[in-house]
Amino acid sequence: MDWRDGYEQAVARYEAGKARELDERQLVQLGNAAWAAGLCLLMDGDEAGARDWLVRAAGRYRESWDAVASSEAWGRPIAAMKALLIAGEDARGAAEWALDMGAPNAQSPIGRYAGTLALLVLGRNEEATEVAATLGDPFPADVAASLRALAADDGDGFAAAVADVRKSYENRDGYLEDIPVPDTALALEALDKGRRLGV
Repeated sequence: MDWRDGYEQAVARYEAGKARELDERQLVQLGNAAWAAGLCLLMDGDEAGARDWLVRAAGRYRESWDAVASSEAWGRPIAAMKALLIAGEDARGAAEWALDMGAPNAQSPIGRYAGTLALLVLGRNEEATEVAATLGDPFPADVAASLRALAADDGDGFAAAVADVRKSYENRDGYLEDIPVPDTALALEALDKGRRLGV
């Protein structure tokens, strides 16, 4: 993929989207476009530019949540945490947001995924272990295994599980915004690195 071309297309979508009514749906689309721009720059070697766009994406996802009454749009705090982790930024605010919304006790697996990720970001491993244990079928087994390994500080187990997450991306038929980047693996690896460095 031509990452620079992908970046330019994502920015064009973002700028066009800003001219529309910024309702909940449009804010999600802006978040997705900013996410795509950030990942394209990251893959192109521009870490500073990627950071700016990924932080912008996280902000748009939060705005979109605040614009809707439903508390079941768990993909948004997940996306915000992932964007901030990949950017190397502090994801604790997004994690607290997920916990404030009751993610660990959500009925849906995706909600409990948000809760597990948030607890890991905050270093609350024991609680994360308990919530991660509820992530059975149909939740992706490789992601669940990565989360459990992080909670257990199991470095070897995490390396194996996150490698499976990367492989699963290679076999996908489609990607968000058509950007073929294993963002879940990148976010989990960034979280693991930050925790090992005490960040």
